Amino acid sequence: MKEKDKNNGQEKVNLENGNEEYSAENIQVLEGMEAVRKRPAMYIGDVSTKGLHHLVYEVIDNSIDEALVGYCDQIDLVINEDNTVTVTDNGRGIPIDIHEKEQRSALEVVMTLLHAGGKFNKDSYKVSGGLHGVGVSCVNALSTSLRAEVHRDGQVYVQEYERGKPIADVKSIGKTDKTGTIITFNPDNTIFITTDFNFEILASRLRELAFLNKGIHLSITDMREKEENGNGNGNDKFRSEKFYSERGLSEFVELLDATRERLTEKIIYIETEKNDVPVEIALQYNTSFSENVHSYVNNINTIEGGTHLAGFRRGLTRTLKAYAEKSGMLAKLNFDISGDDFREGLTAVISLKVQEPQFEGQTKTKLGNSEVMGAVDQAISGDLAHYLEENPKDARIIVQKVILAATARHAARKARELVQRKNVLSGAGLPGKLADCAEKDPANSELYLVEGDSAGGTAKQGRDRHFQAIMPLRGKILNVEKAMQHKIFENEEIKNIFTALGVSIGTEEDSKALNLDGLRYHKVIIMTDADVDGSHITTLIMTFFFRYMTELIQEGYLYIATPPFYLIKKGKFEKYCWTEEEREQTVKELSKGGSESGIHIQRYKGLGEMNAEQLWETTMNPENRTLRQVTIESAAEADRIFSMLMGDDVPPRREFIETHAKYANIDV
Repeated sequence: MKEKDKNNGQEKVNLENGNEEYSAENIQVLEGMEAVRKRPAMYIGDVSTKGLHHLVYEVIDNSIDEALVGYCDQIDLVINEDNTVTVTDNGRGIPIDIHEKEQRSALEVVMTLLHAGGKFNKDSYKVSGGLHGVGVSCVNALSTSLRAEVHRDGQVYVQEYERGKPIADVKSIGKTDKTGTIITFNPDNTIFITTDFNFEILASRLRELAFLNKGIHLSITDMREKEENGNGNGNDKFRSEKFYSERGLSEFVELLDATRERLTEKIIYIETEKNDVPVEIALQYNTSFSENVHSYVNNINTIEGGTHLAGFRRGLTRTLKAYAEKSGMLAKLNFDISGDDFREGLTAVISLKVQEPQFEGQTKTKLGNSEVMGAVDQAISGDLAHYLEENPKDARIIVQKVILAATARHAARKARELVQRKNVLSGAGLPGKLADCAEKDPANSELYLVEGDSAGGTAKQGRDRHFQAIMPLRGKILNVEKAMQHKIFENEEIKNIFTALGVSIGTEEDSKALNLDGLRYHKVIIMTDADVDGSHITTLIMTFFFRYMTELIQEGYLYIATPPFYLIKKGKFEKYCWTEEEREQTVKELSKGGSESGIHIQRYKGLGEMNAEQLWETTMNPENRTLRQVTIESAAEADRIFSMLMGDDVPPRREFIETHAKYANIDV
């Protein structure tokens, strides 16, 4: 019996009662490019948007590696009009001479063999980026076509490939006075769910790389999209951005804290080498109540932390505590200060270059190298102690912030304990407004967080009670970006969310640590009105999940429902439309050969404007609905955007909304 495995699109065989013969002939040995094409998720994580963009990162990582050893300072990324991607650098160019063992061009070896390349030779690259270590050969395998152009030794060399296989030998096509590599590839649409590259995702990664590797010029140009210059002369330019950082992580922290109120004027910057590990750290305190520490190893965002983050926290806590005790500022406190208190309102970026990183954890983004902890601890301890002694005014402000955080945490503990006592695991009842589902297996259960009682009532009528639970939220929930922790845990709507989900939060070591063991639903779906207010409420809820339930997002449990904007009718014809373009196209088709007086257009601004059956068919029925999964492509970028959207600084928020607003034309 065969069934479809939804995770990777492959068929798997169930061996039942000896019905299928299983012998040596059934054992497949997959080699090289075939293995990558057969099991792409093993090499790039998945075949959705995340995996698609990972292809670009693998190519860029090669160029960054050239920059790390001093041979490249310019990397240009172009999304071509046909949605192919070109990455150009001015490095040394991939070698093209004959590889002694393989007896073919080194370029062909690098492009067609897994785990081949200069990264595996410490004489060529001391450290290298890239998470999976599969390199550009993996990109080649997962592309319908790839063209490698190498400028080296005064010649231009080219080799082209189809689905990982060379279609001709490497050949010289002319002379050049430059050096570098140009890779153009077309992702295979039979493998990827989508092959549409997202400008913002790629630009965010390039911006991040510019901060992590100061002195390198990076650019992105989108040939699919022109930006109007407003003068109507037809000379509109393609959308593009350039990135360059002179001060590295200091500028990164400045960007992250751009919409927050700083406590100290100077950014504490550390660049040193301990135990042969280059360590770079930048940190600053602000008036917010959240900790925003972002860690990187060889340009990889280690979102699950690891030994380097543990070393940073240990060194920071010990050094600040020693200074605070020495200054006598803690004398009047009648309760202990925890590590959390030293990190409230802290924005920091940690970047390490490790020769042989050992990654572990759920997403292979947790550093396991034990020797790194001591290196980072030493780096932060020495330089921070020096800074505090030399800047007593700043030091006093930081310690006062720590004391305030400790006092608030003491109050928050009582509020948090109230949440825990209401938790379903402790035997207390579920929130009164929750209409639970019959299904008890979390993997098959969904919770809809719905805007308002009216829409909640419609959703309760329209749902499938077997596996869909509904919880209406009253109005706009608390903006956690600007609230102290005890106020958050005292908020009725937030307490209800915690209780309904069945999760617990907070340990002695980390007051924001989330325990998902009791999670009752593996799909938590935000469902709000398709208007500006609905988007605001969605953003408030997402801010809460990002700041206090990051693990739930990382596990892939958070989704956003997409109700339709329009219902278009003409006679017996009915069609729902989710975009303005879709509405225009439908009206255009219906009005062919006639006028529009017979076409009726209904704009849905609120979920309550649909009846229960319509809401089920368009937004809640798994057969028809579209759910947008919330992911964190870049924790630092998410941190910056949430801070900007939910903070007090208006101009950057207005600019962001004007650029990204999707209701601008339809809510006027």
